[in-house]
Amino acid sequence: MYTLSHNELLGWLEERDEAALAPLFARADRVRSEHVGGAVHLRGLIEFSSYCGRLCAYCGLRAPRRVPRYRMTREEVLRCARKATQLGFGTVVMQSGEDFGIAAEWVADIIRTIKRETPLAVTLSLGERRPEEFRLWREAGADRYLLRFETSDAELYARIHPARPDETSNRIALLRQLRDLGYEAGSGVMVGIPGQSYQTLARDLELFSELDLDMIGIGPFLPHPETPLGAPDAPHAGAGQVPADELMVLKTVALARLLCPDANIPSTTALATINRVDGRERGLQSGANVVMPNLTPHPYRQMYEIYPGKACADEEIEQCAHCVRGRIARIGRRVGSGPGARAHACAVAQ
Repeated sequence: MYTLSHNELLGWLEERDEAALAPLFARADRVRSEHVGGAVHLRGLIEFSSYCGRLCAYCGLRAPRRVPRYRMTREEVLRCARKATQLGFGTVVMQSGEDFGIAAEWVADIIRTIKRETPLAVTLSLGERRPEEFRLWREAGADRYLLRFETSDAELYARIHPARPDETSNRIALLRQLRDLGYEAGSGVMVGIPGQSYQTLARDLELFSELDLDMIGIGPFLPHPETPLGAPDAPHAGAGQVPADELMVLKTVALARLLCPDANIPSTTALATINRVDGRERGLQSGANVVMPNLTPHPYRQMYEIYPGKACADEEIEQCAHCVRGRIARIGRRVGSGPGARAHACAVAQ
């Protein structure tokens, strides 16, 4: 069990000297090795719909943007899942905007087919949905659900992620509901949201532990330039603002590993986007143990533009998979086999 006080978290988050941070990264890497081993699990991402009904102030898929939208067919999604099996991945991640134009039963049928025809685990990342839909998908065989709470600061969350009309957004309650249904529950945050303080980010880390998360995603805040928070005239926070840079992300990943030793933590595409040279590797050396290569076929991949310039967006699927395996091997790690489920409960910090 690893404990860090709130003040200790703040101390590490505010530290900017990389030499002083070396012991933190080394400890996180050691804890990763002790609790989840040297395997790096590959989760193949299928971005099957770019439709979204939300008004998130940073996301390129937000409803008001007049851009081409798509929904993949059932057979296109299944081809991606079969490709994941051929490439030796253990999991597929079915992701979309909050698209209520896709029937819940359509998703359930794809889940059943993937589970029947392949050895893959199925992770869903479809946003906030109704309880009966969560239940249907779990009964169909879905293993995991990703729902980022983005920030533990309720006021900040409401500013960047407005609730749908006549509804109250409570992702923390939904994460607990998902756990009760038997899903492995995943969540995460953006680092560097305008208005995010170090105190808030420390609280985010504590919440990872309190929620006993199975998966934790941490990436830099990368707003699309055609959104309110990405526009040139967007307001910027002043003193005490958490930067949206690589070092800040790596510190947060390392601290999450210490607080939740058994969790699956990806080295994210967003991190690789801000450091294309060795961003993925640095994430893996700071406590991460998962990479999510993109299985979405062209041209859909370019149309799923949450933010522009995403790493690997132009690569073919096989090329991306080969590159990821090479990067993993170069840092002395190996690609994991099987679905890579979390083995134990997350340690709760006191």
